[in-house]
Amino acid sequence: MIKDLIVNLERNPARDQIADVAVAIAQTFDAHVSGVCFAYESLPSFAMPDFPSDLLTKMLAESETSARAAVERFEAACKREGVSAEHHLLETPYGTAGRFPRMARRFDLSVIMQSDPDNVDNDILIEQVLFDSGRPVLIVPYIQKAPLKLDRVICGWDGSRAATRAINDAMPFLRRAGAVELLIVRDHKVRDEKELRGIEMANHLARHGIKLDIKMITAPDVGVAATILSHVADSSADLLVMGGYGHSRLREFVLGGVTREMLSSMTVPVLMSH
Repeated sequence: MIKDLIVNLERNPARDQIADVAVAIAQTFDAHVSGVCFAYESLPSFAMPDFPSDLLTKMLAESETSARAAVERFEAACKREGVSAEHHLLETPYGTAGRFPRMARRFDLSVIMQSDPDNVDNDILIEQVLFDSGRPVLIVPYIQKAPLKLDRVICGWDGSRAATRAINDAMPFLRRAGAVELLIVRDHKVRDEKELRGIEMANHLARHGIKLDIKMITAPDVGVAATILSHVADSSADLLVMGGYGHSRLREFVLGGVTREMLSSMTVPVLMSH
């Protein structure tokens, strides 16, 4: 059940759709939503010598001004839609996630926008919330314009702990979905026994009143993440549910991984758990 969610507000008005998504989720579940926005209190020490003091002061002031404006837009949206809400304006050093991951432990769901390659980098924040909050994260594509729909939800399944956690955390969404699919992507690491685990997970979800189909596809040379995204697009899915960071952070960073590829290439909202 989702009764309390937290959203990372964006200072750029062009990315206000993240607040709209969070407000819509709060409406759907009759939940309370907390908006958090960061204002920078300092720049990294290695960058400060390159900035005149007056320019630095101006940049930090503009950061606080835009953060306060984001909070005001969020409060207005919540009031307009009749959603219970509160906000937190946090001062934090540039490039850090601040207290958000720890705050997220007290909420049922975090809502964060995907990084924008030309503007905002939220990858560190998403990673820290996944590893440190113990709660699921809904990552919304920066290209997302429409409200979150639940006509078709795809759950990635490989029998892992992370995938199990993600499907369990997504249960409130799955109960409201028009159609649910359990997607198994076969590659050289997947053995036949996982087919049986897919059936067992489907039976488990059926006992919760969630009917679903099992779909098995093979990952070609393009890789697992690209295969999943292609299937999501072909299926006109509205939401993807998957485990996040099945390996250590270091291994994912050095070797890459499905999570990192998904965060950079996602085209629909993705609910992740670790």
